[in-house]
Amino acid sequence: MESRVIAITGASSGIGRATALRLARDGAAIVACARRADRLETLSHEIAAAGGQALTIVADVTSEADMARLVGAAVERFGRLDVMICNAGFAIYGTIDTISAAQMRRLLDVNYMGTYLAARAALPVFRRQDRGHLILISSIVGKRGVPFMGAYAATKFAQVGLGECIRAEVSGSNIHVSVVCPISTETEFFEVMTRESGAITRALGPRQTPEAVADAIARAIDRPVPEVYPFRKARGLALLNAVAPGFCDRVVKKWGRKPVDV
Repeated sequence: MESRVIAITGASSGIGRATALRLARDGAAIVACARRADRLETLSHEIAAAGGQALTIVADVTSEADMARLVGAAVERFGRLDVMICNAGFAIYGTIDTISAAQMRRLLDVNYMGTYLAARAALPVFRRQDRGHLILISSIVGKRGVPFMGAYAATKFAQVGLGECIRAEVSGSNIHVSVVCPISTETEFFEVMTRESGAITRALGPRQTPEAVADAIARAIDRPVPEVYPFRKARGLALLNAVAPGFCDRVVKKWGRKPVDV
């Protein structure tokens, strides 16, 4: 089978980096996008060592021009784009009345608008090719909100809604849309959240590795599905919320993220 051409935003660390390396082992051509040039240079060497091809693009997902440049570079270098993985994102912890409007706008700009702009750049190419796969990295909190993560969860719900609408729009074509809903994942995500929030927190629920998420994404690329739960039991939380939201409120209050006294 011809190797796939896969673009990944937020590829320099965490789930993005793990996914790039996982797909490189399958021989994919990885078009890696991030803001940190030094991290991308290291990743490029790692992708080549894993058996893939690498094209790195220093870009900001909040820039429409940068996302157009990302897709254009992929097509210019490899002749096509098979998969767009919209992964870039971050979190801020706190109640809605303690998170400022400026912080909320930044979350929306990166998590939602970054996804929207990358998807918007890729879809015309997919339609022209009559094939493609759009993968949105959301979160389990995009299916069921948890205490003190309301601002972040709102952006993740927005990703889920966007993915569902696009999936319905392209239904019956060779274009696929998958929404990935990881649980807490052991990455730099928590360091960034602490820095942005000014508070250290801990999650009491289960956690997973970025490699486990990357494996789930790779399986979804091989066999496209609408929703991906890398931690399979997490699907149960979404189902519980659909049938018993009040009871689910009590469950997530017990297992949600909490501040740490220092």
